[in-house]
Amino acid sequence: MQLPIKNAIKQCQKYLDTDLKDNLSQAKISVQLCSLALAFALVASGVIILFRLLLQWFNDYTQTQEIDFTGNFGDWRVLLPLLGALLIWVVAILGSKRYKRMGIAYVMQRMRLHYGKIPLQSAPGQFFQALFALATNFSVGREGPAIHLGAVSASVMAEKFNLPDNSVRIMCASGIAAGIAATFNAPLAAVIFVFEVVLREYKVHYFFPIMLSAICGAVSSQLVFGNIHEYDQIGVISIPLSQYPILLVCGVTLGCIAALFNHSLLKVTATGQSWPLIYRLLLAGTITTIIGLFLPQALGSGDLAIDHAISDNPSLWLLVGLLVGKIIATIAAIGLGIPGGIVGPLFGIGALIGSILAIVSAFFFPSITPYVGLYTIIGMTAMMGVCLSAPLAALVALLELTNNAAIILPAMFVTIPAFLIAHQAFNTKSLFYKQMEIMGLDYKISSVKLGLQKKGVRALMDKRFVIVRNNDELLLEVLKRAQGRSVLTQNQAGEMEMLQLELQVVDDMSTLTRHPITGLVDTCTLKEVYDVLSRERRGEVFIYQRTVENVVGVISWAMLQKEINSGQI
Repeated sequence: MQLPIKNAIKQCQKYLDTDLKDNLSQAKISVQLCSLALAFALVASGVIILFRLLLQWFNDYTQTQEIDFTGNFGDWRVLLPLLGALLIWVVAILGSKRYKRMGIAYVMQRMRLHYGKIPLQSAPGQFFQALFALATNFSVGREGPAIHLGAVSASVMAEKFNLPDNSVRIMCASGIAAGIAATFNAPLAAVIFVFEVVLREYKVHYFFPIMLSAICGAVSSQLVFGNIHEYDQIGVISIPLSQYPILLVCGVTLGCIAALFNHSLLKVTATGQSWPLIYRLLLAGTITTIIGLFLPQALGSGDLAIDHAISDNPSLWLLVGLLVGKIIATIAAIGLGIPGGIVGPLFGIGALIGSILAIVSAFFFPSITPYVGLYTIIGMTAMMGVCLSAPLAALVALLELTNNAAIILPAMFVTIPAFLIAHQAFNTKSLFYKQMEIMGLDYKISSVKLGLQKKGVRALMDKRFVIVRNNDELLLEVLKRAQGRSVLTQNQAGEMEMLQLELQVVDDMSTLTRHPITGLVDTCTLKEVYDVLSRERRGEVFIYQRTVENVVGVISWAMLQKEINSGQI
């Protein structure tokens, strides 16, 4: 009975080590790739659901919707941001300094240069610090922890299964999509966000695993929290074409405000980088507490601001005050290092701007009054699209969150001039990439290396090779009979060497030559091969599985050059 079980285990191990890796190393869609992405998405979705449930439990005690504590020092909740700052600092000092980096910009850098491999040790810090930040009313969004935790969950699982690095990157992207979808119940927006913001490229073999993961995240969210669209309560009415010139002016205004917001946030981020963490956190907590004392609706991720922007007959001056307070609270929180996302606050700021523009426009054109809800949504779309350089992701996100297709045309019409004004007139760039520059995170990589990351070494390696003992006579005989195969041997130091026969023209004699050859593990991509061989633009590397003694293939510079020149990289 034990023998069949052992054979089955061996066959399973052989499949994981050879057939599965060979398949995943290819830059193409496969059932195995989709199945693994779906399995890892379940883990990522579970982590995000747990995070949301804990946050919901905290919010039952700390939410500010029910009681207005304006000017009331007696309400203990007014001091929550200061308490949150202290809790975040405690979690930070308890964790390892080596794994203190977190957030969307960090995940994007790891995706670009390290195949999305994120240390598991960074997850507890992100989980609890973001939980405390959101529960204590800092102006940060939920997508920050969703992206980081989704990426960690999927990438750690992929590494545990010893998958090729090119597929680890896909698994990480899939985990991010699952995390976003599980947070907002917006699967299509999650897919577009991953492609437009995180990956910055579209590949067919990426699409299906990421889409399946987003579906998994959305279904998980609906099973636990119901099929809820967060902003479907906003009344959106199709706007007539006669009002589009007014939308054009609104787009220009939104572009200017978005550029100013980006510049201010990045300025604060750069200034605070050299300050001790406790000083930054306490300053952010103090600013948030002061704003909450006078304008509690400006706190939180943005829902309170949105609710006030779409309320019946809101005061224009109160909306302006809330806008200023929300911008300051967001810059203080994100710029000074409070862990969390930026999308939620951008939605709040955009909703306030849209509502203000609608009310001001209604003074001159009373026919605009019924369309305040639409202006609110347009403001949210434009702010996210401009600040993150992700107009399509912003449009799709609001389309799903409102569950109303009437926003598509006017939102596109406003976002285009807003984007052009911000990026051309004010040289505004994506917040995430500017944050990486400020934090000293290198993210630039050549197009050749980026293309080589897509394929694993097992997809190209030559499996026709011979390993012989270090005996010159035997080696010479093997080389003569190799018939195109690579011949390797180990020297006395245990290093692997490549053997070649060189024909001497003078005496027509064959001479045995050897040169050292570098080994790479079979989970590497062709980029690592390029890094080794491009120094001298010749030579070979050998590929091993698990241990250096278990050689499974050889890749030469000529083979790599042929792959690059094929146009598939």
